[in-house]
Amino acid sequence: MMPKLIPSQDEVMQTLKRTGAFREGHFIYPSGKHTPHYFQMPLAFRYYDTARVLAVALSRKFRTEKIVSSALPKIAVISPSPGGIPVAFGVRDALSAEQIYWAEREDGKRRFRQYVNQGGVHPVIIVDDITRTGDALLETVDLVRELGAPIIGCGVIVRFTSAPEKIDDDVPILSLAEYDAKWYDDGENCVECRDDAPAEHVRF
Repeated sequence: MMPKLIPSQDEVMQTLKRTGAFREGHFIYPSGKHTPHYFQMPLAFRYYDTARVLAVALSRKFRTEKIVSSALPKIAVISPSPGGIPVAFGVRDALSAEQIYWAEREDGKRRFRQYVNQGGVHPVIIVDDITRTGDALLETVDLVRELGAPIIGCGVIVRFTSAPEKIDDDVPILSLAEYDAKWYDDGENCVECRDDAPAEHVRF
C-alpha cells in the first residue's frame, strides 16, 4: 500500500512520538519554565525514510500554493538555523529547487554566511522543523529582505499555536501539525509538580 503524500496531523504526531522527537512527561527548560511535553525534532530526521516522508509531505503543501508551483524550479529554500537543514534539503530535493541556504546565529544575531550574493537569490520559501514563537522565521524574513529576494512561501513540520499563522499579510505558515503547547512559568504553577511527577531538565 502506497503511503499518503500528506499524512494526517495524528499520523505526523505518532511518527514524532515513535522516533522520540515528541515526548510527554515533565520537563524543565533552562529558562525555568515547566512543560508536559518536549520536542527534539532532529531525532525524527535521523531516519532517512521518516525524513523523506515528512519532507515530501511538506513539499506537497507547497505545491498547492500557486505562487510556489509556478516559480519552480527557480526558487531558493532557506532554513533559519542549522536545525532546519535536514528539512530544507528534503524539501529542496522533493521540489527540485535550484538553491538552498541556511542562517546561523553569531554573537546573538541571526545571519547568513559571507558572500551570499544580493540579487542572486531566487524567490524564497523558508522552512524549519518547528516554530514555537515564530521569532526565528521572522528574523529570517528580515535577512531575506536584505538580500532583495521575494518570499513566496513558508512552512514547518510543527507549528505551535502560539506562533503566527502568517508572515507579512499574505504568506501563510504551512505546517504538517499544529500543537497547543502548555507552559508554566515556574514550579509553583506546574500541574506536574503538584502531582509529584519526576522532572527532567532539558537543554533546549
